[in-house]
Amino acid sequence: MDDLEAVCVLFGEIWGTHPAKGPVSAEVMRALGHAGNYVVGAYENGRLVGASVAFFAEPSAATLHSHITGATAGRGIGLALKLHQKQWALRRGITRITWTYDPLIRRNAHFNLTKLGARPEEYLRSFYGAMDDAINGGDESDRVLTAWDLTAHHDPAATSTPDDSAAAHAVHAVRDVGGRPEVRATDAEFVLIDLPDDIEALRRTDPGAAHAWRLAVRDALGRLLDDGARVLGLHHRRGYLVHRTPTSAPARPRTESSL
Repeated sequence: MDDLEAVCVLFGEIWGTHPAKGPVSAEVMRALGHAGNYVVGAYENGRLVGASVAFFAEPSAATLHSHITGATAGRGIGLALKLHQKQWALRRGITRITWTYDPLIRRNAHFNLTKLGARPEEYLRSFYGAMDDAINGGDESDRVLTAWDLTAHHDPAATSTPDDSAAAHAVHAVRDVGGRPEVRATDAEFVLIDLPDDIEALRRTDPGAAHAWRLAVRDALGRLLDDGARVLGLHHRRGYLVHRTPTSAPARPRTESSL
């Protein structure tokens, strides 16, 4: 329990919350670990510098859902944790790991798509409700469910970029113009969706612009994923390159409220 309490303190430092109000409690981690799920800490010279919590998901024989991973910045600790999680899963016959992340945070998109080779599959609107920690800053908690195919070959040391020929034919659905999103209607086969330079800083300095980015990316990326499009990768570390496949379903009527 002392180790798990230390994880709560670390997560509190990363997310800017009191350890007792962090993203996961020591008691829940204790129960998950005892039930055979993935609860792991990373240590450097005897000091806890990262941790990850994951549990089995449907289909349970093939999928692990990584609920939270946090690490001190730099030095590749987060990557080391994910690669350890991959090996842990493969030893148990698991071939797919899923997790959610905020699609507006560019460094997370780069890590997930470029370093790991994972791909977004589903757009989840306000998945956790309103959040007031230091990272989310009161913004709505839109997430993308991302899947990592553990059987696919991907070198984390390589720079994985989308196909240049696809990017050359892409049309912007969301473009960064002076730090704010410019939304354009397009039915192009290849679509670019820019991301803000630093959404976390923008939430503090210009909440209106941050909210505009949330709505713009929600509408563009959400609609495309809803209709079966595929994210090919992160183009020039600036935004998503999306392929609207010929088999994509026509746009479905939206039933949720506009925010």
